[in-house]
Amino acid sequence: MLSGFSRMRIQCCIHGKYFSSLPPLTPIRPPSPKEIHLWYVLPNEVKDEHLMNKYMEILSPCEIEKVLSFQRDDLRKSAMLARALVRTTIARYQINSSVTPKSVKFRNNVHGKPEVDWPCSYNWEPPPLHFNISHTSSLITCGVTINSPIGVDVEEKQRTTKHNILTLARRYFSKHELEVLTAIRDPYIQRQEFIKLWTLKEAYVKALGKGFSGAPFKTFTIRLGNAIGECFHQSQISSAEACEIVVDSLDNPKDLTSNWQFMLLELASSHYAAICTEKDVKTKGDWNNHMKLTVWKTIPFVEDRCVSGTEAVLTICGLR
Repeated sequence: MLSGFSRMRIQCCIHGKYFSSLPPLTPIRPPSPKEIHLWYVLPNEVKDEHLMNKYMEILSPCEIEKVLSFQRDDLRKSAMLARALVRTTIARYQINSSVTPKSVKFRNNVHGKPEVDWPCSYNWEPPPLHFNISHTSSLITCGVTINSPIGVDVEEKQRTTKHNILTLARRYFSKHELEVLTAIRDPYIQRQEFIKLWTLKEAYVKALGKGFSGAPFKTFTIRLGNAIGECFHQSQISSAEACEIVVDSLDNPKDLTSNWQFMLLELASSHYAAICTEKDVKTKGDWNNHMKLTVWKTIPFVEDRCVSGTEAVLTICGLR
């Protein structure tokens, strides 16, 4: 199925119809400073070879080379969809018609985190857009904010690990986090909570934009609720506000600030997704810091469906 990537076919088949070019993307108003937009695609729902070849056409030469470097079909497909999702998502928000999914350019910050390299224009001011992407072989997601840095991580709920959970926790997690996991006697629940913690820590590191080496997991603690173990299990949570997620910096207080807010979700009933974004310190009052989350399930150029408030998006704890 993916062997056609290198041939770049001319036509695209969408819902049984052939197009010489892809239909335009549905434009989306950029999120307000109090909003988070989250887009996700399920690779197993993208099966049309013509469509996938069209996705390849909007990638840069370097991105195409990276995609084709993977030996396995599923890894090539995941890498291709990740880049296509980022490009199509960003292109939705611009107000300059000259920016297309294919023309979007990127640059890395000093720590290697990708940013949009908007084109210079005397009559157009690019939006202060931040984005972050995370993907597994079964789900790919891209988060978008305005003004505030964002980090996103997604993991399969049934993910298995080569090593024992507590062995991994001793290696990567803080003392407090290890104590919380050790207190959980049920192996299944312990594994689930490990995955949740991992996604939250990963999202925080990605929001900081420093990378794992710049903010090792052991240098900060994720705390859920006001006491150890409170609100840690989903069954104990009565509302999103009942379980606040906070981060305590340990070794590097100058580098790791606590000026961040989190959301932990169950996405598509099969994945945990964590979002971390910077708080709005310019506006006083805790209520002003609450962010609104809007989630779309997409197959770029084919279908966009808002799934906020449906069973596809279940808030475990954090922002509302």
